[in-house]
Amino acid sequence: MEIILFEPDIPQNTGNIVRLCKATNCKLTLVEPLGFTITDKKLKRAGLDYFLGVEVKTISSLKEHLETSKAPKYFLSSKAKKSIYSTEIKEGGIFIFGSETKGLPDYTRELWGEDFYTLPMDKGARCLNLANSVSITIYEALRQQNFAPLSPS
Repeated sequence: MEIILFEPDIPQNTGNIVRLCKATNCKLTLVEPLGFTITDKKLKRAGLDYFLGVEVKTISSLKEHLETSKAPKYFLSSKAKKSIYSTEIKEGGIFIFGSETKGLPDYTRELWGEDFYTLPMDKGARCLNLANSVSITIYEALRQQNFAPLSPS
């Protein structure tokens, strides 16, 4: 599975997601510009030594990256109407998350609107923390696949 973070702003969130990628054998793609540098101390502190063995790459164009991929796409947004729990998550999916402050760009909804999902929340809540949202979503995908992509401990 691949996790894509669109223009992430907070290094600690990205560091925590790197740790998640290590635990779940996911690739991580970061769409530039980033709100920090890859060498940021806060990013490294949150990710600890988990950067070793995790495929992390940066790209400049989300649209181009997604248009060249045939993998199933799942966009997570607090503005979506369908719950991620209401769909069958296919193996090898790409999970796309927006910036902590700006969300996903408008063109993503225009091009892939049927692939937008949300996590259930109380109506009074604006959104969940990015790292938490990614964790919840990836573990739901793994649950649906009977945790098959993970090697036994």
